[in-house]
Amino acid sequence: MSKLINDKRINQIITFLKSLDIKSKRFNEKIDSKNQKLIQNFNEALTHSSGNKNINYEKLEFFGDAVLRLAASKFIEKKYADMGVGNRSKLRSQIVSDEWLTKLGKKIKLEKLIIKGPKAIGDKNSKDTIIAEATEALIGAIYNCFNSVEEVNLWLDHFWEKDSELFLQAPYKFNAKSALQEWCQGNGIDLPEYKINEISKINGDPKRFLCKIYINGTLQSSSYGRSHKKAEKTAASKLIEKFINKGDF
Repeated sequence: MSKLINDKRINQIITFLKSLDIKSKRFNEKIDSKNQKLIQNFNEALTHSSGNKNINYEKLEFFGDAVLRLAASKFIEKKYADMGVGNRSKLRSQIVSDEWLTKLGKKIKLEKLIIKGPKAIGDKNSKDTIIAEATEALIGAIYNCFNSVEEVNLWLDHFWEKDSELFLQAPYKFNAKSALQEWCQGNGIDLPEYKINEISKINGDPKRFLCKIYINGTLQSSSYGRSHKKAEKTAASKLIEKFINKGDF
């Protein structure tokens, strides 16, 4: 085993891989501290560029993006064989999104294994982005073990079963801005206008930004958020729920 990866790190990787509980005999047979290719592959997937400029997850993240989309497509084909292409595309965009990857990464406690440099460790704003990227790299690394998407589906289908049903029950909660825009277009109404004001200068403040939504020049909804996107999404969700309660959506 390369001296660059010490025994403590090797044990961390092995323990983590076992905790994923992937229902694959082939995968579990490969989880061995003496398997140099496996250890190097997953060590790379769990290393940020700030931690190592030469050996990090960037290539596996790029590769994992394609693998993730393929695995999601296979899941949708198996689970929703009669679903139209347009709806398949909308569903897939949700179950491969950065937000979904971050949620998965947190669920499997990935962050504690990611090697980061001092600057990245101190950057709270990049925390979720790094978790999402490393999770995608992890998916690429799993594929690399077998040159097959089967193990990826054996792992992720379990999560997608629940999350896809939640999305299909209330898709607007996942992409409220798009849902609101489509509703306006379908009803011949001017597209919503989003106006953002920065209320606080504190990073992470849940009320840092205030978003107000206007339709036809009239204020319809407002909400705070720690980012532009969060404020806009929450304001759009509140407006859609208002329309639903009035029976207009």
